[in-house]
Amino acid sequence: MPVPLRAGETHLRNVRQLTFGGNNAEAYFSRSGRQLIFQRQESVTEGCDQQYVMNTDGSGLRRVSSGEGRTTCGYFYDDDRRILYSSTFEHDPACPARPDMSKGYVWPIGHFEIYSARADGSDLRKLTSNGAYNAETTLSPDGKRIIFTSTMDGDLELYTMNVDGSDVRRVTQRLGYDGGAFFSSDGRQIVWRASYPATATDTADYQALLQQRLVRPSKLELWIANADGSNARQLTSLGGANFAPFFHPDGKRIIFASNHENPRGRNFDLYLIRVDGTGLERVTDDADFDGFPMFSPNGRQVVWASNRYGKSAGETNIFIADWVN
Repeated sequence: MPVPLRAGETHLRNVRQLTFGGNNAEAYFSRSGRQLIFQRQESVTEGCDQQYVMNTDGSGLRRVSSGEGRTTCGYFYDDDRRILYSSTFEHDPACPARPDMSKGYVWPIGHFEIYSARADGSDLRKLTSNGAYNAETTLSPDGKRIIFTSTMDGDLELYTMNVDGSDVRRVTQRLGYDGGAFFSSDGRQIVWRASYPATATDTADYQALLQQRLVRPSKLELWIANADGSNARQLTSLGGANFAPFFHPDGKRIIFASNHENPRGRNFDLYLIRVDGTGLERVTDDADFDGFPMFSPNGRQVVWASNRYGKSAGETNIFIADWVN
């Protein structure tokens, strides 16, 4: 359904709302650019995220995960014949308990393993089996390597592995949270979000939460490196929470979500930045949440999740727009 632009959203045109109701997020394009895989919670207040697939016009919506446990981070591969996602269903088929927010705003680091399936959800195969947190999974453009976040070594680090789960290699080494990584379109670089403790107090807080399978994501900056983790460098120093970075297919720019203009608030917008850290530019201008952006493979469209035009509090939907350079 076509919806109006907000003032100042000059990079967007022909905005369409693809989902209606519940929580919908992390929508990622298929290699063909014709489909999206995303996580959906049917009700804002009940149930768990499951993996769904739909066409980029919003038609053909169907669930492709089992309906048990919680799932996250779906991605197409093998020329769109297969999908990847993480799930807790084998640890416990029930929804995981919500985190204790008396500790502040924290994210749960649940018992997720990574799975592969056919695009219709059949032929489920388990790729990790370590009892740790294994999630935030995306794929190299040649379809050969998975990059993901795991606590298998006791910290939240980035790893890569083959699509069959073999040849696991650790990419990051620094104490702190490394997550949400994506490859550049040529496969030579990666970009991710990171939060590294700056003081002894920060370190103690981080490690204490990690022992409880929690992380505090209120301070995140973007980092960029070669695909093997070498030449890592900080891309943003904005303050607040900067996350969900994704390379434009031209390899020169990165789109991401941030609340740096009001770090205590939930008003996240999308921003664009060059790979050298210059040229910061605001893309969306909504009073609530805009996040999880991804460009289509040809760079002509962008998809993201937003609270805009929600009919109930907290509702998050998937939107797609033509991209204007």
